[in-house]
Amino acid sequence: MSKIPPRKRPCRICRRWFMPNPRVKDRQMTCGQVKCQREWHRKKCAEWNSKNSDYFETNYLQKKIDAATKARGDPQVTRPEKHLSKVPASRMQTGMPLEYVKELIGVQHVIIHEYLCQLLDRRWHKKLRSTVSILG
Repeated sequence: MSKIPPRKRPCRICRRWFMPNPRVKDRQMTCGQVKCQREWHRKKCAEWNSKNSDYFETNYLQKKIDAATKARGDPQVTRPEKHLSKVPASRMQTGMPLEYVKELIGVQHVIIHEYLCQLLDRRWHKKLRSTVSILG
C-alpha cells in the first residue's frame, strides 16, 4: 500500500499555500510562520472561551471566598484588624467604606454581593449596547 503525500493547502490565516508536515497530516491548519500560528491559537482560544464562559464563572466565586477565608486564618476569629488588609481588593468603585462593611456583615457576604453586582452591571451594559445598536 503506497502512502499518498499530503497536498498543498492554503493557510487559514495568511491564505498562502503551504505543504503540510506529513507527520501532522490533516490537522495542520496554518503555515509554519510564527505569526500565523499565534493568530490561529488566539482565535481558537477565543472560540473556546466563548463556548465555555460558564467554566470560569462557576469557579470564580468559590476561589475568591476560599482566598479570603485562608487570608483570615481561623473563621472563628473576629478581630477585624487581622483580616481587613488581606481581603481581595474590590474591582468595583462603589465609594462605600468597604472596611466598615466587611467588619459589619463579613467578608464572604461582601464578596458575594460584589460578584452579583458585577453580573448585573455586565448584563445591564450588554442590554444597553444592544438597545443602542438597534436605535443607531
